[in-house]
Amino acid sequence: MQVDQFRYGADNLAYVLSSDFKAIAIDPGAVGDILTCLDEKALELVAVANTHSHPDHVSGTQDLLTATGATFLDNRSLRQKEIIKLGKEVIQVYHTPGHTHDSLCFYTPPYTDEALDYTAPGFLISGDTLFNGTIGNCFSGDLKAYYRSIKSLMVLPKDTIIYAGHDYVRDSIQFARSIEPGNPYLDAYLKKYDHTHVCSTLEDEMKVNPYLRFNAPDMVKLMESKGLSTQTEWERWDAIMHLG
Repeated sequence: MQVDQFRYGADNLAYVLSSDFKAIAIDPGAVGDILTCLDEKALELVAVANTHSHPDHVSGTQDLLTATGATFLDNRSLRQKEIIKLGKEVIQVYHTPGHTHDSLCFYTPPYTDEALDYTAPGFLISGDTLFNGTIGNCFSGDLKAYYRSIKSLMVLPKDTIIYAGHDYVRDSIQFARSIEPGNPYLDAYLKKYDHTHVCSTLEDEMKVNPYLRFNAPDMVKLMESKGLSTQTEWERWDAIMHLG
């Protein structure tokens, strides 16, 4: 599976996933750049989808549909479908409520109908559920749903490449440093940051992202030093969500 990333607005990130000259666009705000990519790579855009319904993520959707004749994959149908076929490959759809009630993530595992490639990483288009270095605001108000969503993503292979809906990397690591100033992985994470192609691995996130580190011993000690409850995993997650 090929992943192309496009910046638009102040910090939004759009994506085109392609396989066997078929493509799907996700959060397609960068309409002009996406059309150029499709033309240069001789890709047929077969579908357009959104990670959630916030205006900055659905912008460009109708323009791209009109320009290409692609099919719109609506949120409700995607929750029920769970699998999107693209050429010989598949995209797994995860319903990840938390940031919004309708938040979705799209995971491309490293296999096709014909073979499993153990050397290739999978890709996660995570929208505003999981950013590189942080997570989205819980606008849904449902912290327990967000907890379950993050847990469902944390079990993916550690080499999974995270492609988020925004580039908040520098601010996110600054915030992570304010919480965990002694974290030895923060500088290395920033050194790998490339604003022209923003991504990280799930393993990277488990080392630096405070919201994925609620079981890390150093983080548990920090929460306890602040008088926060850490008896259960849910209490540790809730404590992390209130550290900021």
